[in-house]
Amino acid sequence: MAQYRYTAVFEPAPEGGFVVTVPALAGLVSEGDTIEEARAMVRDAIRGYLESLLKHGEEIPVESSPASIEPVAVDI
Repeated sequence: MAQYRYTAVFEPAPEGGFVVTVPALAGLVSEGDTIEEARAMVRDAIRGYLESLLKHGEEIPVESSPASIEPVAVDI
């Protein structure tokens, strides 16, 4: 079984919990009430996304290099 790594972006949701996107996988969005739940949910969503691509004979996206995401503060 192949192993894939993707950058997941966790953002606090206005109503609570977290919304998670995976930039390399177009349209993939998941969520969870806690950070732990959001991590589990996005792993499951990625697995389903990749299984669907394989089922339909489509290419699985691969991130070219690990990303580093850091908050950046800007004063204006």
